[in-house]
Amino acid sequence: MRIEAGARTDLGRVRKNNEDCYQIVPALNLYVLSDGMGGEAHGEVASTLAVQTIMAHCEQAENSRATPTFGEPHPDVSERTNRLASAIHLANRKVFEMADANPGHKGMGATIVAAWIEGQKLSLAHVGDSRAYLLRAGSLEQLTADHSLVAEKVRIGILTPQEADASELQSVLTRAVGTNENVEVDADEQMLLVGDSLLLCSDGLSRMVTDPEIASTLLTSTSAQNAADRLVDLANENGGVDNVSVIVLRILPKQESVLDRLKIWKRNSG
Repeated sequence: MRIEAGARTDLGRVRKNNEDCYQIVPALNLYVLSDGMGGEAHGEVASTLAVQTIMAHCEQAENSRATPTFGEPHPDVSERTNRLASAIHLANRKVFEMADANPGHKGMGATIVAAWIEGQKLSLAHVGDSRAYLLRAGSLEQLTADHSLVAEKVRIGILTPQEADASELQSVLTRAVGTNENVEVDADEQMLLVGDSLLLCSDGLSRMVTDPEIASTLLTSTSAQNAADRLVDLANENGGVDNVSVIVLRILPKQESVLDRLKIWKRNSG
């Protein structure tokens, strides 16, 4: 299988600066998206530092197995997934230390959602309310659980999902990168299939665009980049109250080369 990627970040229609950040390393099939928080405390600094730290840590680990790990490992996931979680722990430390050392950055932090694909295995790790979705056979599934106050209230039955969507407390996070010296990182794994679409996004999308709209856009778009562009445009058409960032990945059949086809022809022709 092969991966077709599309991505876009946008200021939105209300905010004056973009605190979102994303980065893609095609050679590693590594995809990271972050939504900075802090406003005057420079949320864009936090998100950029977090993304760069995660990318650098994973690249270093690919080149050297001696690369140190950070945080408690998850016993039920692979070494690669634990490495991705380790990268987020390191990002948390760096953002926290920068905020602690600079009074102007006090209170800054970021969400993170990161995907690392090897073969058919998806390693997924996140902190905060930036999300990962999987579209398979026309059905959209949210793979991540928001670390937010309203999401916690939904999980324990105090709020309905509809009440949560209307709550003014949607942006209150229970976990974020850099706001405390240590952070708990959620990590999970999935097996990907040809035909799947994976979406990473900031809450500027998930708060503006409904799940059915997301699914329909992913299903009907002609390419991953077309899907990314249409999702951002839809968020802005629906109000664009926040920065919006998306990474769309489509899992496609492996492309046969001319040499591959020649080998098949020779084999079939005897």
